[in-house]
Amino acid sequence: MKYKFNISNLECANCAKRIEDTLNKDKNIKSASVNFSNLKVTIETDMTKDVLKYVNKIVKKTEDDVEIYETEVKETKVIYDIVRLFIGVLIGIIGLIVKGDILKNILLIISYIILLSKTFIRAIKILVKEKTINENFLITISCVGAYIINKQSEGLMVITLYEIGKILESVALNNSRKSISNLMNIKAIYANLKVGKNIKEVDPKSVNIDDVIVVKTGEKVPLDGIVIKGSAKMNTSALTGESVLREFKENDKILSGMINVDGLIEVKVTTSYEDSTVNKILELVENATDNKAKTETFVSKAARIYTPLVFILAILVLLYGVIFTKDAFNVWFYKSLVFLVISCPCAIAISVPLSYFAGIGKSSKEGILVKGSNYLDNLRNIKKIVFDKTGTLTTGKFENIKIEMYDKKLDENYIKELIVKGESLSNHPIAKSLIELLKIDVDNSDVKNFKEEKGKGISFEIDSDKIKIGSDSFNNVENGNAYIYISINNKVVASLNVTDKLKDDAISTIKSLKNKNIICEMFTGDSKNNALSVGNTLKLDKINYELLPNEKYELLESYVKDKDVVAFVGDGVNDAPTLALAHIGISMGGIGQESAIEASDVVIMTDELSKIVTSINISKYVSRIIKENLVFAIGVKVLVLILSVVGIASMWQAVFADVGVTLLTILNTMRILRKKIK
Repeated sequence: MKYKFNISNLECANCAKRIEDTLNKDKNIKSASVNFSNLKVTIETDMTKDVLKYVNKIVKKTEDDVEIYETEVKETKVIYDIVRLFIGVLIGIIGLIVKGDILKNILLIISYIILLSKTFIRAIKILVKEKTINENFLITISCVGAYIINKQSEGLMVITLYEIGKILESVALNNSRKSISNLMNIKAIYANLKVGKNIKEVDPKSVNIDDVIVVKTGEKVPLDGIVIKGSAKMNTSALTGESVLREFKENDKILSGMINVDGLIEVKVTTSYEDSTVNKILELVENATDNKAKTETFVSKAARIYTPLVFILAILVLLYGVIFTKDAFNVWFYKSLVFLVISCPCAIAISVPLSYFAGIGKSSKEGILVKGSNYLDNLRNIKKIVFDKTGTLTTGKFENIKIEMYDKKLDENYIKELIVKGESLSNHPIAKSLIELLKIDVDNSDVKNFKEEKGKGISFEIDSDKIKIGSDSFNNVENGNAYIYISINNKVVASLNVTDKLKDDAISTIKSLKNKNIICEMFTGDSKNNALSVGNTLKLDKINYELLPNEKYELLESYVKDKDVVAFVGDGVNDAPTLALAHIGISMGGIGQESAIEASDVVIMTDELSKIVTSINISKYVSRIIKENLVFAIGVKVLVLILSVVGIASMWQAVFADVGVTLLTILNTMRILRKKIK
């Protein structure tokens, strides 16, 4: 089973990595992921009892201060650290200005203890428990070393600025988490349940399927359902990223997370809260950063050896100066301390995962659900996109229908009834579109032995007649030109030709993708004529037609064997295996469809193909921000390091290279949320 808990008092990305590693080493835990960006820990285990207690026990062995909860954890409080900092700095300043060596040293030692105690305790815990060192150890050694070589003021300055930086870092992280969570603030707190003639406010989780709820003006829709009374204008931007209001009336399907701007409606609930759109979305976004990108994984692994390596290099710097130069020991000891302060990896360890988290939040705001930072990272690398046709490149809704009768003894209305009777039992977009276009009500209770063959058609029985509705090959028609054929008792009695128009943004989207040097192909089970008509209009690079689902899978399988990243775009209903096979599976209009969310890596919450371009642009922008952060952080550190070795840079510049750079990279990362990306 999978468990998700909230985590508190987690102060750094490296701490999160240590906890994650410890949990993954435990024999009773199959997998564990600690997300520093949203303060969540995900556990997969066969245990069913006292899981929270068991996880807390393991975590305590690694980080004493960290707590795991089932309930939501409030943001980190910094008041205690601010008070401690103020008292420590005040005593330190008095110690620096008073006369008398004994009093001066007593005050400075007290100041050091107040300011350095937290960092020192962290350093010792990690050293004892894990036999390794981290940035807390580097700062501690630097401050104590500065005191020993009579640089008390600089040592005091280092820990003061380091603590200020950690406080500002905590505030910045809390604000960034709040900004990202606000993007997905779509969950309704209550539902207006209709009980007889009364309305009762209840928890959405307690509402059952077929219950009736009322949604008033200004309220969020708490559960998915069908409008049975009234009409309302809905703000769907939280789900689709689009600000244009949509009107919903009787018999329209409505989704949780929408906001009623104007109107009063009664809704018959069609899904439980657990299976509702809003809950699926929140789970998807919440779990997204558990799937880590290669860059993020590399940084996490590198951080484990980076700090010990820095400590060894600092010792080598000291030894070099003492052995090969005539400078005093204190001069090179001071330079090695500056080296330690410069080399703390906070900026890199925090900015990379936070960038992916912000990118996933930004995508959600645009109506694009990305299942993990690895998929977000890989979107920018797409070299080939394969599109399904019906419901993906086309609307899937037929505009005109023409029935040609082959058996003149039969009535056209009877053929229409057969079509609706059979197609009403199918969930395929073509079936739904045919029913909507024919607009007749029939009773399908006399339909027996209904079967659906993916990519071919449907078969069923009425009385003693065996009916088949589907493609030419399904009905044994040679060189057929019609869209759909109807046969009764193996005799073709009629055919249908329908017009399925392209989506409004199909041409512009394909053009934009090709401008990015992305190869665009089409896989469809449709006839050659229809496929070529659509493909040539869109100027696709290759058109593959009359494919069965297994043939689509096999053809895509040959593509994904290459090194180039291949994406498949489908409707998430019949293409689940192919979506899962692709390097990146993208579902169009998959909202509320479990198969789409389960099988694909990216879910476009509207039928807008242009969102694919947006998702690629977001991926590229996130990658750019990460590169900027890494180049800036490493560049500043290397520059200050060189300046310190030649005697120009001091502890002041070293602290900026650590704390200042960390804050600047966090602020730079927040640009992802504010950037307008299309």
